[in-house]
Formats: sequence, structure tokens, C-alpha cells
Amino acid sequence: MKENLRIPRRHFLVGAAGTAYAGALLGTGTGAAFAQDGDLPDYVAWKEPGAFIQHSANTLETMRGEIGSVVTPNDLLFVRNNLPSLTEEEAGEADAWEVSVEGVAEPRALTVAELKAMDIEQVASVLQCSGNGRGFFEHETSGSQWLTGAAGNVIWTGVPVASVVEALGGAVDGAQWMTGTGGENIPDGIDPLTVMVERSVPIASHQQAILAWELNGEPLPLAHGGPLRLVVPGYYGVNNIKHIKRLAFTEEESQANIQQSGYRVREVGESGAPDQPSMFDMSVKSWVTHPLMDASTGRVLISGVALGGTETLERIEVSTDGGASWSEARFTGPDLGPFAWRSFVIAADLSPGTHRIASRATTVSGATQPEEFSANHRGYGHNGWSDHGVDVTVS
Repeated sequence: MKENLRIPRRHFLVGAAGTAYAGALLGTGTGAAFAQDGDLPDYVAWKEPGAFIQHSANTLETMRGEIGSVVTPNDLLFVRNNLPSLTEEEAGEADAWEVSVEGVAEPRALTVAELKAMDIEQVASVLQCSGNGRGFFEHETSGSQWLTGAAGNVIWTGVPVASVVEALGGAVDGAQWMTGTGGENIPDGIDPLTVMVERSVPIASHQQAILAWELNGEPLPLAHGGPLRLVVPGYYGVNNIKHIKRLAFTEEESQANIQQSGYRVREVGESGAPDQPSMFDMSVKSWVTHPLMDASTGRVLISGVALGGTETLERIEVSTDGGASWSEARFTGPDLGPFAWRSFVIAADLSPGTHRIASRATTVSGATQPEEFSANHRGYGHNGWSDHGVDVTVS
């Protein structure tokens, strides 16, 4: 078992100017509001008040200025639930939670306690909603108007799925998909396929996946999928199944709507269909977290975060003139692996006036953030560096 990695909490404070900036970006008519002290829903009342934009009871976006550390603290991590989170009564005792493993030579149900007796590993990975950046698109999109705060970098503790598969005799011949089914309650009288959270991902991803019961060294909160969650590092959050009750290795992908038509990338105005690209592995991306609106003239430290999706980052560049010129920044803090994000920093001499500050990340294979990102119907996967830039006024 690997030793738990505990990193002290640290984040930048941007004050009223940063708050005003976030509010300006939200615009009007989004239904979003700042979650101040006492305004958070009961199931996430333990999170830091004032650190979130609340889009709905099931969606909390971390404010841009609150992200400044290598590891995102649990109480600052965004929330996105397709269905209401389980209550403590519904979840029961954590170690007694069972997941049924199917599509293997020796299928059976395993409790969390039994999983804890197997190989245990930790993996650092970015957790990011498919719609992170949706609010930057010009066309109207349904769903929460996320900007940059539907993402965090966390450390999961659990058992490798590959170890579970090996212990149960291996996957059956012909299996092409790893399918996870969530344990959320389905209301009576509703076709389960229309609302259930069940996603299939290419079977090769099981080599990196884990069944996790800890988040940043603490028991996995129900709001984030406890007692047990399937984690597929490098994949968008919807594939990281909360409250997992079934893990199956299948020849066909799930027939649930969330797989067949949901989370599909298509042209604006088109309906979702199985032949369209699905939101699986994440793209290279970065954004500045400090400063956000104003700064003193002279030497200014610019910092932010960058991720490579499923690849290691090669470099990160920063522009203070809207992309007319670029300078290479340096990564700071520990490198937690190819699925985690990296913090970066660069010092720049800024003259009085307004500067458009943007960042651009590149992976070892040469994948680089584009300047613009083409619109798609649901506003998925935005990683264009231009929209993610910020205007900083120097006085």
C-alpha cells in the first residue's frame, strides 16, 4: 500500500475584484448565484462557504480564484450530480457497500471491506465535468454555464480495477467495454434507461482505473460518489461512476440514454446519437488563476493550472497581449503524474493599462490548446485558450 499523500491546503485570495470578475463573466439569466455562508445545500454544507457559484442544488462551481493549489481540497471541489446524491441512510455502512463484478470468469459481489484487503493504490487525477467551459460559448446551451470551476485535481485511494479483474479470473472473451452502473435511486414509474447513470468506456481504460473509497486521504464523501466510486483517470467526470453498484465487462456499450445519446459531441441543433463521438478522454487545457482583474504596475506573478488529459505535459506558455507573443512559464510544485494537473508561474513586467492574459499548454505528443474551439450542441470540451484568458487592469 502506498503512503497517503497529504498536501496542506493553499489557495489564492483575489478579494472583491476577483468576485466582481466572476460575476461579470456569468452575465444575466443563468440562474446562478454566489453561494454565501449558510446558502449551500445540506448535503454539501461542510464545504467552504463563499467559494462556489451555485448553478443548482446539484451543481456547485468552484470560483476561479479559489483554485491555486496542486491538490484541490475536498471542501473546495466542485459538485456535479446527474441524480441526487445518496443519503447516509441510503448508503449504509461504508465497508458493507457492495459492487457486483460481472463479465469475468468468476463473477461475484464484493464489499468495500473485501476490496480493501486487495491491492491498494493511489492515483492523482483531474476530475472535470464535460461541460467545463460551457459558459464561454456564444450559442445557448442547456446545462450549467460552467466557466473554469467544474474541475479539480485530487488524489484517489482504492483498488486497481485490473487487480480485481485478475483476482476474478480475467475478463470474458469478446469484452470491448468496461461498464459502470451507479447506485442512485430511480423514482418509481420511470424507465431506468432514461435517467440511470451507467457509462461504458473502452476496455483498455480498465488498466488505469481504480475503485476508490478515499478522496484526498479522507473517506469518500457521498456528494462525490461515496462509499465507492469508479475512477477512470484522464476521462471526463461522467465516466467516473458515483456510488458504483455494478462493474461489468461487456461486448456492447450501455443502452442507457446517458451513453446512447447523452454526452455526445454533435453540431448545434442536432440530436444525440450513438454514432457521434462520446465524452471520454480529456483534452489538453490550462487557465490562469491569478491575477484575475487588477494588479499593481511593475513585476507581476502570473499563475495557473494546466492538464494534459491522458498525456504528460511538455510545456506551458503565457501571453500578456492576447496571444500576439508568448513566453514559456515554469511548472511549480510536485509532478503527480500524467493524469494530474500542474501548477505554473511566470513573472511579467506589466505597464499601466489592460492586459489580456492567456495560457497555452502542450503535451509530449505535441497536442496544443487551440486559440478557438468550435461550438457543439451541448457545449462540451471547450479548451480554447482565447476564451479562457482574463483581462487584467494594471494601475
